[in-house]
Amino acid sequence: MIKDQMEKIYSTIPLKDIPWNMETPPGILRDLVDSEKVKPCKVIDLGCGAGNYVIYLSTRGFDATGIDISPSAIDRANASALEKGIKCNFITADVLGDITEMNELFDFAYDWEVLHHIFPQDREKYISNVCRLLKPGGQYLSVCFSEDSPQFGGKGKYRKTPLDTVLYFSSEDEMRALFKPAFEIQ
Repeated sequence: MIKDQMEKIYSTIPLKDIPWNMETPPGILRDLVDSEKVKPCKVIDLGCGAGNYVIYLSTRGFDATGIDISPSAIDRANASALEKGIKCNFITADVLGDITEMNELFDFAYDWEVLHHIFPQDREKYISNVCRLLKPGGQYLSVCFSEDSPQFGGKGKYRKTPLDTVLYFSSEDEMRALFKPAFEIQ
């Protein structure tokens, strides 16, 4: 279902009208790179969409790969990188799948607003896949909505968006319980 929704969004909606498609990387990612808390390395953007952050990281010296469930998103990402003359990799893949097409390991994995598309029953599989993609000692950053966020009505764990997707809003306790077995939380 999510694959069909994302494919419909990326194949029919102009990028400027997709709310999460921002060309400028979010401050948290820029801060990590500018402060060198994350130095140029092999990085994967999980749910990369149109590839904006993969392209940004590539311009900053990273060996960057982006994956997305939508073939149209990956087509847009490849076109954008080509247009800008930036070398990076894009792969159509499902972060909840067996990700067998991913046969390399990464130092840093990044997820900008993907986890809230993944409902609780699938989150352990997601975390397992993130861990499978990371080298030992690798770092991971996830930015997702808190249940305290006012977005999309501001109440309830499940909220429908204007693009007709449904998101799951997490509590901090849920996030800690999800990540603590696999990661050192900072």
